[in-house]
Amino acid sequence: MTQWEAAAPDLWQGRDDSGEAANALRLFQTTARSQTFSPEHYRDKIALLGFACDEGVKRNQGRPGAAGAPDALRCALANLASHAGHERLVDMGNLLAPTADLEGAQQALRDAVSRCHQAGMRTFVLGGGHETAFGHGAGIFDAFPGERVGIVNLDAHLDLRNAGRATSGTPFRQLAQLCDQQQREFRYACIGVSRAANTQALWDEAQKRNVLVVEDLQCSEAHAQLAAFISEVDKLYLTVDLDVLPVAEMPAVSAPAALGVPLATLLTVIEPICRSGKLQAVDMVEFNPRFDNDGRSARVAARLGWQIAHWWQ
Repeated sequence: MTQWEAAAPDLWQGRDDSGEAANALRLFQTTARSQTFSPEHYRDKIALLGFACDEGVKRNQGRPGAAGAPDALRCALANLASHAGHERLVDMGNLLAPTADLEGAQQALRDAVSRCHQAGMRTFVLGGGHETAFGHGAGIFDAFPGERVGIVNLDAHLDLRNAGRATSGTPFRQLAQLCDQQQREFRYACIGVSRAANTQALWDEAQKRNVLVVEDLQCSEAHAQLAAFISEVDKLYLTVDLDVLPVAEMPAVSAPAALGVPLATLLTVIEPICRSGKLQAVDMVEFNPRFDNDGRSARVAARLGWQIAHWWQ
């Protein structure tokens, strides 16, 4: 059974420099924290919502632990300086998925996301495994039935697996099937893909679905393709699987990348998405704090999330 709870206040702590100047602030001081799930009170804000679930990772034979990521990422974000855009963040708490009912958890996330968007908020979801993407994406589809929604996935994996049940490897096949049901076009770009980590069957499925695929070795040349993709949609959903980063930068994921796309390169891909005026939803997934002994991976993920919120127009 999935349940909601407010984020613990002690997650949002940091250095207090407010005595130095009125604008010497950090995220723990500017991020609002809602004690109820009430997006109707926060129009034009960004809902920071945790999805504490890794049942999809378990089903996909990965390393579990991503359910602990939302709170670990809050701690890493809290002490970062607050600049333009960050004042829009509202911590809307966590959806908890303590049982094996992944489908129920995804439906709960779908409903919560749809409610946020219908209330005029945007959503920034902290996963969880990449099963997060089906619940998040479906909620966006529900909220914008007449819009052309484009999905940009920064990921070493296509996540188009054909499986008997939902896993962290199936979310975009599930979203493609949902598009079929809703009679809308499936618009999906996957950037940073490792050919070595995806079977030919997955490449065939991507070709069948007309997916824009940019391999990890080609990311520095992806800007024209991405610009064309952005021009053809009304709304954008950006999902970042942190295993797109090299293992040296991001070891604490279910499937670390031997090559990966460096953070500095990845940010050049992300910036035009954020500045497009079309970005409606973001998530970061697959961070696994069990394998982050020195806190390095949390800091990298937090900087990435910080930059997205700062650029988000």
